[in-house]
Amino acid sequence: MADRPHTLDVQQFIDERRFSPYQWFILVLCFLVVAADGFDTAAIGFVAPALAVEWQVSKTALAPVMSAALAGLALGALMAGPMADRMGRKKVLVGSVLIFALFSIVCAFASSVTELTVMRFLTGIGLGAAMPNATTLMAEYAPARRRSLVVNTMFCGFTLGASAGGLVAALLLPHYGWRSVFITGGVFPLLLVVVLLALPESIRFMVLRDWPRAKIAAVLQRIAPGMAFGQMRFVLPEEVSLQQQTGLSVVLSPRFRSGTAMLWLTYFCGLLVFYLLTSWLPTLMHDVGYAAREAALVSALFPLGGGIGAIAMGWLMDRFEPHRVIALAFTLTALFVWMVGQQASHLMWLALLTFVAGVCMNGAQSSLPALAAAFYPTSGRATGVAWMLGVGRLGGILGAFAGGLLLQANFAFSTIFAWLALPSLAAAAALLVKGIVMRARAG
Repeated sequence: MADRPHTLDVQQFIDERRFSPYQWFILVLCFLVVAADGFDTAAIGFVAPALAVEWQVSKTALAPVMSAALAGLALGALMAGPMADRMGRKKVLVGSVLIFALFSIVCAFASSVTELTVMRFLTGIGLGAAMPNATTLMAEYAPARRRSLVVNTMFCGFTLGASAGGLVAALLLPHYGWRSVFITGGVFPLLLVVVLLALPESIRFMVLRDWPRAKIAAVLQRIAPGMAFGQMRFVLPEEVSLQQQTGLSVVLSPRFRSGTAMLWLTYFCGLLVFYLLTSWLPTLMHDVGYAAREAALVSALFPLGGGIGAIAMGWLMDRFEPHRVIALAFTLTALFVWMVGQQASHLMWLALLTFVAGVCMNGAQSSLPALAAAFYPTSGRATGVAWMLGVGRLGGILGAFAGGLLLQANFAFSTIFAWLALPSLAAAAALLVKGIVMRARAG
């Protein structure tokens, strides 16, 4: 008589083992995807002064170009989440990287503000679809005890990529012009697409969609090479009722609705601050008397500090209550952003405070996808993460437009940064509310 198959909880299997070389391979590839995403997202802010000079347009006329990619990011994220929960994380991830790579190169051949606006919007669709799927895929291969640290480490790619955009722009702009920055931002992810074909599909998604047992076992054997799985039946540690729901129905269900709203509000406020600064800080510094090179280098310090912040936040979230940890970081962001506005005439202090504000801001913002990934079940995880990113992009769009409006209204440097402290405080409050609601339900 044949042996009855044993049951294996795939998440428990991952949780009980060390982080294997195969999981490191997945982390590196997801890191590179997010780095390319960060580079292409921030590139327009660094080339804006050169664009304004070459095309002889005002700074405010570039506001549509600044916000076009953000609109595409929102649309791409909103579409990609439900698609990934239905089709798989890998397919959507590879396709999205290919889209933003190609359209980034096309941006280099734009000859007017209108053309560049359209191309940046299409680039943004690919960018918006890539990040939530890289986050979801990585979260589903990370052990629970280290999930926040692993996902936040992956997210360091975004801040380093955005910072690299400033450094590359400072090197290329004087010699090759703004078009070279877009070409650089497209060629790298185009080469990366080839390597991404070696990525596995999410192990939890394969179990959820009842993929052939042999395919699931093959991936698990790469995580634990010496283990045999025989006739094991693979399962998820989640309620069957949740596994049978669509991604969007999970995210908007009464059980998750209030947490979803607070995540959306937090990400909205965070991106408002982030994109106003990354899009307009070079121009704001130029207006108070700094050269384009100084403005680009100081502005690059803001996203650069996020790498330190993200890793520190991930470590803290795995050890303490994550909502309080991130809320504290947003509160410190408000303080240091306000202090940046007080140092317009002191370059060294301005650079130092910009870096510290970036550590807090990007550390907090980079931690939200890990928080969302832990909040939602497998059937709604890609949608939950993607819709938080997509709805939050509206804050980025507002930030990009608001920067132009504030410049047009001739607000002082210090006044702009004082106003920017308020959304950071609102983000902190929203997270504290979400934490209180979750603890009350658990109790």
